[in-house]
Amino acid sequence: MTPRDWVPELPPGRPLHLPGRGVTFVREVAGPPGAPVLVLLHGWTVTADLNWFGAYAPLGEQFRVIALDHRGHGRGIRTRRRFRLTDCADDAVAVADALGIDRFIPVGYSMGGPIATLIWQRHRSRVEGVVLCATASNFGDTWMLRAQFALFRPISWMARAMPRRVGKPLFDRVIWQRTRDSGLMPWIIDEIRSGDPRLVVEAGTALGQFNSGRWVGEIDVPTSIVVMDHDSIVDTARQQRMAALLPSARVWHVDADHDYCVRHPRQFANLLLEACSHVRDQREAAA
Repeated sequence: MTPRDWVPELPPGRPLHLPGRGVTFVREVAGPPGAPVLVLLHGWTVTADLNWFGAYAPLGEQFRVIALDHRGHGRGIRTRRRFRLTDCADDAVAVADALGIDRFIPVGYSMGGPIATLIWQRHRSRVEGVVLCATASNFGDTWMLRAQFALFRPISWMARAMPRRVGKPLFDRVIWQRTRDSGLMPWIIDEIRSGDPRLVVEAGTALGQFNSGRWVGEIDVPTSIVVMDHDSIVDTARQQRMAALLPSARVWHVDADHDYCVRHPRQFANLLLEACSHVRDQREAAA
């Protein structure tokens, strides 16, 4: 049994200033000399560390690994601008610029999936391949989902008008109420609580409006897709529909729910390494 005071071993991290954008937080594993670069893009409401803590070291044995907190999440960029997924995609490329990285493989989990595909759409010359996990091309493809995501809009308006000294304690209380009986370890809860309330809520609105169905099938680089077959957050059928739009992608199916990366980090890391290695090998074969 894992002790309640458990904290994972994490690679070195530091704040990174992105000119004209703000200050984000990145972690890096150097990997072997000349190894391909993975840029890890986490899911909604969590942090890079919570999403990828189990994968940093295994991936770092074969790849150079970069992970950043998205704006408003964890120690990501704080801004008065409204949250946009396109800004997150551009942030990731700005991180690559700041670290002297020309080409890389974006690896997206859940909300990180749209960000990964937007990186390809907006910065195609920078992308060597794409890895997509537990994600979809459309997060609001039914009237019920659109209605649920629409609820975030008035909440985000209230959060924008609310002083941080009021909004942050309220956000912390909501997180506490939702997690206190979950059995989650304090470190995990603290990672979720570390976000900026307004930007996290606005991220939900942006995610509900995202739809790449018209163009995601045009992705022309090696692609791996990991589908969670019992996903209670991003419906498995939507994950499968996205995979169908990318017939040349290799697809892995996992008998798991959306939180597989947190509940079973070692197994997830092994699978993710296989998915990333497939993209690398396909890219090298085509070179």
